[in-house]
Amino acid sequence: MAAPPPGRRASPPVLPDELVEEILLRLPPDNPAFLLRASLVCKTWSSAVSHPSFRRRLPELHGTAPVLGFLHDWSDERIPNFVPTTASAFSLAAPDRRFWRALDCRHGRAFFVSAPESCETRELLVWEPVTGAQQRVPVPAAFGNMNADMLMYPSAAVFCAAAGCDHHGCHGGPFGVAFVFTVDPHTDDYEEYVTSGCVYSSETGTWGELTPMHCEFGMDFGDFSCVLVGRCLVYFMSNGRAILEYNFERNELAVIDTPDYEYPEIFSLMLAEDGGLGVIQDLDSHLKLWSREASDNTDEQWVLSRVIDLGNLLPVDALVNATSSLFVLGFAEGANVIFIDTDIGLFTMELLSERVRKVCGTNSFVQLIPVVDFYTPVSWNEHQDIPLPNVSEEDKTVEQAQQLFDNGSNAIKEGTSSTCSNVPAMSSDLDDRHQDLLLLLNATEVTGGQEERGEEEKAVDRVQQPFDNGSNAIKDGTALTPSNVSAMSLDLDDRVPPCGDVAVECTDMDAALLYRLYEAQLLKR
Repeated sequence: MAAPPPGRRASPPVLPDELVEEILLRLPPDNPAFLLRASLVCKTWSSAVSHPSFRRRLPELHGTAPVLGFLHDWSDERIPNFVPTTASAFSLAAPDRRFWRALDCRHGRAFFVSAPESCETRELLVWEPVTGAQQRVPVPAAFGNMNADMLMYPSAAVFCAAAGCDHHGCHGGPFGVAFVFTVDPHTDDYEEYVTSGCVYSSETGTWGELTPMHCEFGMDFGDFSCVLVGRCLVYFMSNGRAILEYNFERNELAVIDTPDYEYPEIFSLMLAEDGGLGVIQDLDSHLKLWSREASDNTDEQWVLSRVIDLGNLLPVDALVNATSSLFVLGFAEGANVIFIDTDIGLFTMELLSERVRKVCGTNSFVQLIPVVDFYTPVSWNEHQDIPLPNVSEEDKTVEQAQQLFDNGSNAIKEGTSSTCSNVPAMSSDLDDRHQDLLLLLNATEVTGGQEERGEEEKAVDRVQQPFDNGSNAIKDGTALTPSNVSAMSLDLDDRVPPCGDVAVECTDMDAALLYRLYEAQLLKR
């Protein structure tokens, strides 16, 4: 074989596509940045990891889906809407919590209700975190027609409605939403509280029959989660005082007391080891796990199944004020993981192994919605923008940041950066970059209300600067070497605001793209 011409490197042997797929399938799913970077190598790899068959094989090799992160309702604009809990930096373009509030996430879908202060009428949204696909859902007539002053905060459970689905690859399929709300009888029209439930079907596009229940107390679901048991039983924690059981197959509502009614505010819902209903009771530095079981000839009762001593698992500093500051905030269905909020930050615990890991330095979250799924990149042109509710004054910051990126991409495609002949060829891949490039836009989340205009300008500048540095280097003919690629990528560190002592960064993705430009330069010489 003839030696390659001087100044050019011999191309490495091409691996068979089947072997490449087998290698990529074995990347750890709890570190989605690996697949994300792999999808940037070439279109062949990008197509492989985004193919439905690739996604279907992931649970066969890895079993349980990982916890990618969580959605939350904290008002601090410095905290991203989606907070990752993965081993390396990662981001999802979640709906802006200034306009949307997350209520639930399950089977690859998250469900949102529009924030009351953002619009005059309530709106509902289903969003797929991995694919970015979204769909508006009509508001139930009984809820939408009610005076807002009479409504207590609702809740909902989203679920896959495909028969026989294993919920590992049901994105884009049929889904349902179980929606519950309570009417407050503070007028003469009502003598009792009325809690109602109804179910939406994406296949028919309609809500089913409304199921009402009269009771002597209200049920506010604002800061609590829910769990799905089997295919038709949903349990909602309300006010910490009682659990609402909704059997939407039979159109029945019932109220279940917590195990210790004297201290109801310290319970969180979970799934028991047998898949049935369970609750977690946090008492100082201990967690009590209860399950609901039925014995012979008796109704179901609460049974204490396990006690976990956090003193042996959490750092000492996390237990100093355990009585007043240690809370279980969320349960990740499908992963059997709970979130524990402490004075020194947020921790996750795998209930089976009792393995504890600190995932965020910020504390004082009120509600967490865990996102559990296998991540597979999607092409940039498959991404669907998340809509804003019908508000009178829409925030333009995200649009500005998106426009800046589009302008830069177009400039490269049109050959504006003419000093590098390989740029137009390499830039043809830009349109195929997956939705995680919206990570650039997360810089807009640092904007605050007090200095809104100035902060927005800074956010846009932070998006523009990394691109400018790379573009200027190309225009000036500066050689893109591994060392200065890394230097340029350091400018991206502050693009996404940190969550306490855990920074949400993803500079490697951009460094990889720049390094590909450098390699292409060498091959063109």
